[in-house]
Amino acid sequence: MVLHLLQRVAHEPIRRWVVGAFPRDPGGTVDYDRPPGDPGLFGPDSVTWRIHADFPGMLAGGLAALMLQTLHPLALAGVWDHSNFREDLVGRLRRTTTFVGATTYAPRADAERLIERVRRIHAQVHGIAEDGTPYRADDPALLTWVHVTEAHSFLAGYRRFAHHAVPRAVADRYYDEVRRVAEALGARGVPASEAQVADYFARVRPQLAYTDRSREVLRILAGVRLPVPLAGLSRDVFLHAGIALLPAWASELLRHTPRQRRQARLAARVLWSMAPAFRAALKESGVVSRSCRRVGVALETMRRWPPPDGP
Repeated sequence: MVLHLLQRVAHEPIRRWVVGAFPRDPGGTVDYDRPPGDPGLFGPDSVTWRIHADFPGMLAGGLAALMLQTLHPLALAGVWDHSNFREDLVGRLRRTTTFVGATTYAPRADAERLIERVRRIHAQVHGIAEDGTPYRADDPALLTWVHVTEAHSFLAGYRRFAHHAVPRAVADRYYDEVRRVAEALGARGVPASEAQVADYFARVRPQLAYTDRSREVLRILAGVRLPVPLAGLSRDVFLHAGIALLPAWASELLRHTPRQRRQARLAARVLWSMAPAFRAALKESGVVSRSCRRVGVALETMRRWPPPDGP
């Protein structure tokens, strides 16, 4: 009993800053508790609910995805011209967290409402890239790029930090499930397996480039104050752990030095050792546990892969 109370005391600060710094619904517009039994877009038998429940993998994976996205000049042009990333990069990360959290766990009507809202925003984002190429945020090809970078990075984060092996069949099922959100946003030709993702990256790589804009976004990212304890130290752990999740070809394109790669390996080991503390701290609160209660399943089932014949 005493040990349990001490663990609760140690976990409470972690729980408080995770829920406060990266709320899944900062506006309070999504009710994750009702209606009872509503599975949302995926439901508790999905691989997606399990992958997206792991906070260290999702935060490091989200940072890795952002690094990858800086390599696509057209995708980066939309961010450069139409967002306030220079003043509020953390806000951009929070909005991504909100969208992923809601489309994963919210009741279906709320998830579909959020997707429609993002579609309307995308329809207003368009312009001319540095090389004179027109771009639109609702371009199916750009939507596919953003989706694949995120899904690949989230899966890589889970594999690296969740202390839970991911068989190839489970990874394939994750890609097949999660593409439904990208397709609802307007993406087309979305990869549905690990092999298809590898083929996709091979096809798109000739379009990628490390530009002055890439360098500037990454410079801002390297100095961002994440709303976490010991902001500088914690930022470096998560950022370098994100670098550790990147494919080798992406790290090469981003011109990571041998020193940065060593730092990434060290940070990944540190975050791996910290991951159980995050899991324990978030066990009884947060969107995942609330959603499990809504559909009447135990949170512990999120640590077991669903049967292969599940939906």
